[in-house]
Amino acid sequence: MPHFILIITILSISILSIFQPSSSLKIGETCSMDGNQCDAGLRCGTCPASGNTRPRCTRIQPISPTSKVNGLPFNRYSWLTTHNSYALSGSKSPSGSPVLGPANQEDDVSSQLRNGVRGLMLDMYDFNNDIWMCHSFGGRCYNITAYQPAINVLREVQKFLEANPREIVTLFIEDYVTSPDGLNKVFSASGLTRYMFPVSQMPKDGGDWPTITDMVLQNQRLVVFTSKSAREASEGIAYEWSFVVETQYGTEGQVAGSCHNRSESLAMNTTSRSLVLQNYFSTNPNVTGACIDNSGSLISMMKTCQQAAGGRWPNFIAVDFYQRSDGGGAPEAVDVANGYLTCGCPNIAYCRMNAPFGTCDIPVLSPPPPAQVQTSPDSPDGSFGGFGGFGFATHASAQPRWFYLAILTTLIMLLVM
Repeated sequence: MPHFILIITILSISILSIFQPSSSLKIGETCSMDGNQCDAGLRCGTCPASGNTRPRCTRIQPISPTSKVNGLPFNRYSWLTTHNSYALSGSKSPSGSPVLGPANQEDDVSSQLRNGVRGLMLDMYDFNNDIWMCHSFGGRCYNITAYQPAINVLREVQKFLEANPREIVTLFIEDYVTSPDGLNKVFSASGLTRYMFPVSQMPKDGGDWPTITDMVLQNQRLVVFTSKSAREASEGIAYEWSFVVETQYGTEGQVAGSCHNRSESLAMNTTSRSLVLQNYFSTNPNVTGACIDNSGSLISMMKTCQQAAGGRWPNFIAVDFYQRSDGGGAPEAVDVANGYLTCGCPNIAYCRMNAPFGTCDIPVLSPPPPAQVQTSPDSPDGSFGGFGGFGFATHASAQPRWFYLAILTTLIMLLVM
């Protein structure tokens, strides 16, 4: 009798183990929109534009490249970048007016930084006797296009840098500020001035930047670029296109097989600029289409632009609605770029730590398993002893169930003996 009770107990545990849902879900697995059951770095979402209406776990975070390869020059890494980082869906302007400008992101800058975004694109204007984040009509900011004072966003960046002393953030400012010393004043008020990387140390000849190790040790962890050339001499803020080549933005920059520079930038293959910025977002942003933009076509364009840029992978990949994709999304594109940049592998996940360049641990892909467990050729549906109706899936996250099925089979045989 004690043996029988023991067998029944183990049998019960085995059955529960088979049917108990996983506590977290992997990329591509079906999830519930009511509560995010996905692993860390994933979100539950759909991509109706591609025909995928089934909620699935998709990526929202890239792999930190320094977790694999540390100490390289700053221009030997790629960073996830958000276009119009401040322009959030459902925003209400502190000015009291509804915001009618187009949204480009779904979460605030603090959340973006927590999710691995390290490049922020910010539009700054004079407005209400202050500097604001804004869209514009004819180069002017209005109540209905004013999102929030710039200092709010800059303070989010300051808090992140203070709490994460080994992280580096880059700001790309679309600069419409005309007030004297306007940018310096708002950066000083936000507490960011002490983190700013000096323009005098930025290489203008296409050479390597300082290593990220040195930038961290010197606490020079905020790289700031402006679109206004005069700002470099007047306020010491780097003119972007003295250091960066940048692809065409908007729908014009999404033509498959073509990659050319925006008008302000030198040609993509200009080697006297050591940083490469790739834009990939439509002229009229929409959250539905972003899941397509941020999927396979993004990586395809990245490879096209790598050739156009003289064999250089992008250091910054800028997208709208960075959390939206049909799978790996913008984070996967960043991982691919970082793999080639840091260790010569097709993905940063394959880089072997502390190994020579080009040493990769690429997993061997095996054929997909059958849809159901097969144990007997006599079973017409290939199912396990009549349990085919339960549909034992054999995807990677469910493979441990085989162990419990083996125990269950053994225990059933013991009970009938």
